[in-house]
Amino acid sequence: MEKIQFSAPCLFGIEGICADELKRMNIDNVKAENGKVLFEGDFSTLARVNLCSRYAERVHILLGRFKAYSFEDLFQGVKAISWENWISENESFPVKGHSVNSKLASIPDCQKIIKKAVVSRLSSKYGKNWFDETGSRHQIQFLIIKDEVSILLDTSGEGLHKRGYRRDATEAPIKETLAAAMADLSHVRSFSTVIDPFCGSGTILIEAALKAMNIAPGLKRSFAAEKWNCIPAEIWSEERTRCLDLINHDAEFQAYGYDIDTNALELTMANAEKAGVEKRINVERRSIADFQSDSERAAVISNPPYGERLLDIEQARELYRIMGRKFTQRPGYSYTVISPDDNFERIFGRQADKRRKLYNGMIKCQVYMYFKNKRQD
Repeated sequence: MEKIQFSAPCLFGIEGICADELKRMNIDNVKAENGKVLFEGDFSTLARVNLCSRYAERVHILLGRFKAYSFEDLFQGVKAISWENWISENESFPVKGHSVNSKLASIPDCQKIIKKAVVSRLSSKYGKNWFDETGSRHQIQFLIIKDEVSILLDTSGEGLHKRGYRRDATEAPIKETLAAAMADLSHVRSFSTVIDPFCGSGTILIEAALKAMNIAPGLKRSFAAEKWNCIPAEIWSEERTRCLDLINHDAEFQAYGYDIDTNALELTMANAEKAGVEKRINVERRSIADFQSDSERAAVISNPPYGERLLDIEQARELYRIMGRKFTQRPGYSYTVISPDDNFERIFGRQADKRRKLYNGMIKCQVYMYFKNKRQD
């Protein structure tokens, strides 16, 4: 079959991390763009990225790109797509999308036109004018930016950040894909020790453990495209078997989570058990003021409470001051902290060795990385 064009949306700021991950999967023609990564492949690629990507939010099939200045342009562009290759007679195909700075600004009207065009195409192929749409779901998505239309099929269903282990969470949890990106920026490896002094529901610890042990984040969940008639079931079976074979059971990874909330610690361990990494994670009730570590080496990764999430700004800044005193420069240690406070470095007490702009939900943040040690006199 011809190569399928894919688009994987991701959080702003981690496009490069996501692209590098896909390249390591030996995927073809990977290209990072703002908020997404484009690539090519086949059904196995579709299954592999859904199962294995730590950073993509979804996997979309990019079915077409064209200019549309009128509803007729939109209708003809959508009708020209080979929908019969993807959607069987009884399968459902709802439509949703967005339009930005384009002549076709009405979302409901665009939805109606796209739906009508798909029905027209399928009617001509299947010889029927009515579709019950009782079968598996093929979510059609459209994006119109400056009159350029992208037509996509969502293969994931629920967003890929929903790994399946975090049904419960503490207040203001970090998104799994963002936690995974922080583990990547902290260079977590199979032999790493990771510490989170504000562990909450354990997302950072769990994502670090999954990465260190090479456990595919999607192993314990299902995907919309698994039910599609056009994709052989053995594709998914083969890719899941591949994921299981790649797990590094010999990894030396260990993680330590601290929090002042005992319910959070219990939740961390419950989530870790669901993720299958509970033997690698240790928790203890401890405040940041009592932070210490006897490990020879460690990557400290944290998403401390801050004004826009849980604490008022002054309370959050007092935590930063304490962190600055406790996160000492020592050989073998690195510190990675995410914060939306532009004054973080001043309050923490020293400039970061490296910074990266990311988004935690809708909140613009910086990831501050400290890895250089004091000069020896």
